[in-house]
Parts: sequence; structure tokens; C-alpha cells
Amino acid sequence: MTKYSMIVDVDKCTGCYACFLACRDEFQGNDYLPHSVAQPTSTDSMAGQNWIRVEETERGTFPKVKVSYTPIMCQQCEDAPCIDAATDGAVYRREDGIVMIDPEKAAGQKAIADSCPYDLIFWNEEKAVAQKCTFCTHLLDKNEQPRCIEACPVAAIQIGDLDDPNSVVAKAAKEGEQLNPEFGINPLVSYAGLPKKFVTGEVIVKDGDAEECVAGVSVTLKSDDQERATVTNTFGDFEFDGLTADSNYTLVISHDGYAPIERTVKTESDVNLGVIELGIG
Repeated sequence: MTKYSMIVDVDKCTGCYACFLACRDEFQGNDYLPHSVAQPTSTDSMAGQNWIRVEETERGTFPKVKVSYTPIMCQQCEDAPCIDAATDGAVYRREDGIVMIDPEKAAGQKAIADSCPYDLIFWNEEKAVAQKCTFCTHLLDKNEQPRCIEACPVAAIQIGDLDDPNSVVAKAAKEGEQLNPEFGINPLVSYAGLPKKFVTGEVIVKDGDAEECVAGVSVTLKSDDQERATVTNTFGDFEFDGLTADSNYTLVISHDGYAPIERTVKTESDVNLGVIELGIG
């Protein structure tokens, strides 16, 4: 039996919202019983009905700014609080691992919507039922792709069998990350490229009053448990991304004919060291 999982590559996502729009187009006003009842149409009652949302994260400071987009759908948690919050089996797990809300049994059980720490279950006031992403089970059961995956122009979202060691999601899950692992509920959705802290700067030399960017300068970033190295680009820029928050690092800049430079940085936030001038060794 297939055990479905998704992998979301944040580095690929461009924030086009195609997944969001495709999901809404599929479910807004459309019943797919027994999988789901229709998402409310565009009235005040549908406020917050985003079965897949795209979170925008802005990092750094001008002029070194990064923007990441993270698609977030039901995480299909193995220790799902929504299952525990429901009565009469109103929320259950299919044999393929997908967590489902039974539209009939869940009627009136607002506690289901309130139970999700990811805020990915929504309350339909009109029909008095909790609703969420179903991984498009009505399509999967016909061997068709979920709409969010079908619509993504850069293949940032993929689905597959977690129990198949050769599947894309199984391979990615080995190195992937969970969203909010502190919740302790073991989501089946994995992420690659979740935004973390970064350190950046620009290396120059001075020739009189003129400043000249220096390419090919060696820059090393060290901590107690890792060491990473890079070189400056044509514009003298360097960058280390994917760093752990609130950690101490030592940055060493070295270039033939110039005195080495050492800086201590702490990733309480993203660190822009600005312009760093090389001095004659």
C-alpha cells in the first residue's frame, strides 16, 4: 500500500500562487463526497479558507535582501491532533496515510478546526463543518495528480510513496526538514530549503580615493561543528546561507598579498557585514 507524502522545495518556489489558485478553483463551490464538501464561495464566510497558503519570508537588510516563499498545506501528521479532537471517527487516517475529515460525521465539531497547531483546518460556518486539504484524494484515487502539483510551473511540490525507497519523496525525506518540529506531531510533508539565517558582505581594496571590488577572495566560516568556504564573486560579494539561528561563527577572509581579516558573528538575525576593506599584508 502506498504511503503518500509530499516534498516542498522552497528554493524552487517563485511565489506565483498557482498552487493556491488551483486549489481554490478545484474546491470552491465543488462537493467531492465522501472526500469533502465544497469550500465556501467568495463571501465573508470563506475568510481564511486557504487549504494551501504561501508564506512570504523576507530576510536580510538593504541592499542584501532575500525573499522566500513556502507553500504550506495539511501536513498529514502521524500524531494528528485533529484525530484526537474528533468524536465518532469524524477524522480518520486512510491506509495510504492521508488524514481525512468525514463531512457528515464532523458536522458541528468545531474542536477539529481548533486543534491544528499549523492553523490548516478551517471552519465552514454555513455548513458547520471543519475542512482542510485532502491531498486531492478524489484525484489520487483516479491516478491523477493533486491540483497544486499539476499547476506548479517549477515542480516545487511533488508527491510520492514514502515507503518506496526509490521515490522522489522518500529520497528527499531523508535530508528534508519538518515544518515546526517543536510541535512533535511528525508531519509527513517534508521541506527542502526552508529559510534560515545568512551572513554576507562585500570585499574591496582602495586605490587612492577609488574603491575596487575584489573577486576570488577566499572566505571561510567556522563554528564548533562545521566549516564552510567560498570565494567572492565579480562584485566582491560573498554569502553563507542555511545557518543555524543564534549561533556563533568565525569568519576568516584571506587573499594573496593582503593581511587576513577575522570577524566574529552571531546569527541572532541575518548578518550583513557591509563593505570589508583588504589591507596590505
